[in-house]
Amino acid sequence: MGDETLGIILAGGRGERAKPLTLASSDYIRSKALIPFAGRPVIEWLVENCRDQGVRRFYVVAQGAENHSQIKLVLGHGERFGVEIHYSRARLDRYNVGSGAATLHNLERWDLTGRALVLPVDSVFEFSLPRLADAHDATGAVVTVASVGRTAEEIAGKYGVMQTAADGTVSGFLEKPDLDRVHRLFPETSLPGTGFTLPTNAGMYLVDCGRLRLAARTPEMIRLAQQRLDWGGDLLPWLVRRGQPVAAAPIDRLGDLGSIPDYLATLGDVLRGRYPWMSRAMGAPVSTDPPYWIHESSLRTKDSATGTTLAQKIAEGSVVLGPAVRIGRNAEIGPGVKLRYTDVGDDVDIDEGARLSRAAIGDGAVVGPYARVTDSYVGPMAQVHSARDNPVRLVHSAIGEAADLRPGTRLSGVSVYPRLRVPAVTGLPTGTHLTSSDDILRWI
Repeated sequence: MGDETLGIILAGGRGERAKPLTLASSDYIRSKALIPFAGRPVIEWLVENCRDQGVRRFYVVAQGAENHSQIKLVLGHGERFGVEIHYSRARLDRYNVGSGAATLHNLERWDLTGRALVLPVDSVFEFSLPRLADAHDATGAVVTVASVGRTAEEIAGKYGVMQTAADGTVSGFLEKPDLDRVHRLFPETSLPGTGFTLPTNAGMYLVDCGRLRLAARTPEMIRLAQQRLDWGGDLLPWLVRRGQPVAAAPIDRLGDLGSIPDYLATLGDVLRGRYPWMSRAMGAPVSTDPPYWIHESSLRTKDSATGTTLAQKIAEGSVVLGPAVRIGRNAEIGPGVKLRYTDVGDDVDIDEGARLSRAAIGDGAVVGPYARVTDSYVGPMAQVHSARDNPVRLVHSAIGEAADLRPGTRLSGVSVYPRLRVPAVTGLPTGTHLTSSDDILRWI
């Protein structure tokens, strides 16, 4: 296959941090790969981005029934995307004990020897595969880690740091250091106003499959891969300690989707145009000042209150959009609505006077009159009942699929699991998770 680069997509995990976004019901997990993001499942963005950079063969390492069945329903064998997709065997899931172990076991299973790009499914990336490949070839690395520069404050307690030499090779790793340790080891980061950044692991790896397989064929690594072996915390440090060349190469941007706040922050960055490839893939915006995307079917849809189309309401100023708004297909938007930094799915109803800022609204959801939704996620088919004299207020909250909120509900920092009917409640402590009707009864 010459210089062909393969794609290896790691689709394990249960998306615990992203609940209730990853839940279709309280006891059924939606694969992280199928999280809806800017109008399509995140794994579709991943496959199309790689395809547009020349990747034509993908290998999906799935873990668990949900990941196997749900991903295959969306991707099939790649025909719709013009690529070829293979899947790991469900009977071998027991060997996928961590991202590193899953990679090593399946490299052997598929007998891969060329170059491969290993990617997670809980992130979106702005990157250049040719630039990553050039850095990989220049250093002769077994593994090249895609890196993103972050400040000490961003790193503290959340991201691992790579210690690198001038040629880009990695000499060591610091796993999620606290702020004091970052400042102590890298004094440049404590200088005010410099914006000094350190390379952090983006979770994307360009690997020489044959050399990695050979390096891992030691009794110690075989034993580790049968217990628990992750890429960042285990496999990469092990390679460096044994003198195997590991390099770091910067990419333009990484967007984490693993938690609700990170998901909303990444969505906002996409709608602001900070992911140029995704902006191009979304098509030309209806307006560039301010920028927003609206499917033509939504522009033609009349609201039930005034009988006017969204296009008419935008022209007369009764609906205010932007900056950074995307509206999917067949959405009904009432008069007096204001949307900022917000993604609206297909078949959504947003009624008169609603105000949404830094929000994501799933397909088929209803946001009632005069609701206020800020820094929040409203899942598919959720019903946010609201009224002019008794509006709903959501701040830093997440409403699961098909949940039902009654007028007057006020939530701040609260998660509501799917299909729950929530009465008009206020004053719940930040961090509350309503997972069942019993949880709701405790607060009534």
